Amino acid sequence: MSQDLYSSRVLELAADIHHVGLLESPDGRSHRVSRLCGSEIEVDICLRDGQVIAAGIEPKACALGQASASILMRHIVGATTEEIQTARDAFKAMLKGEGPAPTGRFWELRYLEAVKEYPPRHTSALLAFDAAVEASERALAKQVTTGEI
Repeated sequence: MSQDLYSSRVLELAADIHHVGLLESPDGRSHRVSRLCGSEIEVDICLRDGQVIAAGIEPKACALGQASASILMRHIVGATTEEIQTARDAFKAMLKGEGPAPTGRFWELRYLEAVKEYPPRHTSALLAFDAAVEASERALAKQVTTGEI
């Protein structure tokens, strides 16, 4: 595999994930698994007014999945649900070669641009963001159901 795929920055990110550990009472939780490599990521989110006020993660992933999770968790608190989804969609487009690297609070996803040359690795790289989008959707649905919105 390309040396760029596991650049020193990717490895640094993979080794330093913030907010590790699940929340006691999250508004939304998602567990995602990559069938190809067996990576697993579980993400918890608490929302207030559409903005993340707390988050937790339990990553059991490859270096690429952990690097992506690190980028997510460094910047998730304070992010809106729309920002998370927009970043995930831009990240997916970047990996498919259909768009530039994400900008804004999740700009560091550009360090994973080399993953686009390895389509089987896309799922593991996207795992944390897919889980965060799903957890935020579940949190919003819970708030609508309970009348918190």
